[in-house]
Amino acid sequence: MELPAFKYHPDPIATGSIEPSDETCKLCGRSRGFIYRGPVYATDDVEAVICPWCIADGTAHTKLEATFVDPDGVGGYGDWEAIPDSVTEEVAYRTPGFTGWQQEMWFTHCGDAAEFLGPVGEAELAKWGSDAMAAIGQESGLQGKELEDYMRALNKTGGPTAYLFRCKRCQQFGGYSDCH
Repeated sequence: MELPAFKYHPDPIATGSIEPSDETCKLCGRSRGFIYRGPVYATDDVEAVICPWCIADGTAHTKLEATFVDPDGVGGYGDWEAIPDSVTEEVAYRTPGFTGWQQEMWFTHCGDAAEFLGPVGEAELAKWGSDAMAAIGQESGLQGKELEDYMRALNKTGGPTAYLFRCKRCQQFGGYSDCH
């Protein structure tokens, strides 16, 4: 079965937010071959197994009042560009989130949310090229040798980890990094 398309998270399998699974979704009662593995924030303590389809169509948000990204984190708590409420709602309520070391944020640019490309370490970031490396380096606020050491220390799974995004309109990279 083909996954639903997520405008702001184009490859949630590659990012680790969705995994192949035979588990049954607790909301729709179906086993569709994939299950969500990212964070779920809800009014009740949720241990629900949720399929990507129940995220995409808003069922998870409606039935559980679930969010997958803090709505205030879409736009970096005001540090990045403001976007329409409808875009924030699409990212927070109908897009698979991702797990970070600290509170997750979603990069915004050109009046829209950006595409989440995934958690990256130094090796993965280098594959995206110098513009991606520059975006994460600039966000860190570090300079000189301290920046070089920090960028070399980036690790996809061990921290510090960078979270890479790309603007859907102008293709500019953005994002942030954090550690545990």
